[in-house]
Amino acid sequence: MEENEPYSLKQSMIFSLKVAQLSKALWKSVEKDWQAWIKPFDLNINEHHILWIAYHLDGASISDIAKFGVMHVSTAFNFSKKLEERGFLTFSKKENDKRNTYVCLTAEGREMFLQTLDGYKSDTYGVYKGALPIKELYGKFPEFSETMSILRHIYGPDFIEMFEKSMHKFENDFIEEDGTLLPRQALINEQDSKKESS
Repeated sequence: MEENEPYSLKQSMIFSLKVAQLSKALWKSVEKDWQAWIKPFDLNINEHHILWIAYHLDGASISDIAKFGVMHVSTAFNFSKKLEERGFLTFSKKENDKRNTYVCLTAEGREMFLQTLDGYKSDTYGVYKGALPIKELYGKFPEFSETMSILRHIYGPDFIEMFEKSMHKFENDFIEEDGTLLPRQALINEQDSKKESS
């Protein structure tokens, strides 16, 4: 055993195999459910993920999309290009940053993203159903603190910070009303409009 290695090769291999097997099984379930969720919108997982990231980052670079979407830069670019062709994204350069390409949601892209949220049905999502017994037992869903710590060491603190910001933004940007997610700003605008007309 090398001096820098705190554990044995066997322990390292067992841990790596556990993570690999569990991650693969979890991803298989998530992938199947995610594909079924977005199929009615003629999107694939990469395209939907890019819409999601573009919504949360509001002016994301292709590099940001690749990093946060855990995809190769060419994958992020190519699928963003397809979304641009459908009118869901626009590409731009910033005056102070000509090296990076940035994407923004168009009104149609934002509408498509919101439609996909409206199409989500929690009772068809296997991972959600699998986590319900934990929520019933402990009163909350798993928080993944250990997993996030591992990912922080693999992808860096920026990845986790971006993840946490996107979850916080999602929490703040949407209100659940009668089993439907509604953008908070749209409700505020609607209420303001009603006040003005009365």
